[in-house]
Amino acid sequence: MLDQSTATRLDPEQLLASMDRALAQRPPGDVWVFGYGSLIWRPGFAPAGRRMARVRGYHRSLCLWSRINRGSPDDPGLVFGLDRGGTCRGVVLQVPDDEVRPVFHDLWQREMLMDSYLPRWLSCATPDGDVTALAFVINRQASGYTGELQEQRLLDIVRRARGRYGPCMDYVMETEQALRDCGIHDRRLEHIVAQLRQDPHAAL
Repeated sequence: MLDQSTATRLDPEQLLASMDRALAQRPPGDVWVFGYGSLIWRPGFAPAGRRMARVRGYHRSLCLWSRINRGSPDDPGLVFGLDRGGTCRGVVLQVPDDEVRPVFHDLWQREMLMDSYLPRWLSCATPDGDVTALAFVINRQASGYTGELQEQRLLDIVRRARGRYGPCMDYVMETEQALRDCGIHDRRLEHIVAQLRQDPHAAL
């Protein structure tokens, strides 16, 4: 969920136009959404189907500032983005046929209020064959994009930041737990969580 107070905010007409453009590009057949962060453990809708999935050409990264939900304007936290390069394992969630527009409306309110993400239809490999799913890819031109952070700085930010939805550290750990519950092992994220657990108050 986005909350970038310094990013470009879309007005309701722009938001609707953005959603309509994405839906106009949807492939034929079932509609899927690729979850790689909080969409895995809090999708906001009841999926008609759910599969493990892999996307090539992108990776999961704590690369987006959070200045309200998981941080503050003076002490921003971090949330996940789908950044280019590598491979990302996550889940694809099937949107019920009769709920596509209301579900996408809620997703746009959640993820696309600012300019931090770009909606993209990506090919996802699943155990039951490839599907094309809507994914929210990080916008590297957005003001909230952090780029590559040194590990110690990233750890300090995650340990310290908290926002209206709670500590940034809880968000990171819930995502890692949700991935493990799905049988997904993100070595980079597991390393970060191990460091956080080892000394959760190091930066406080």
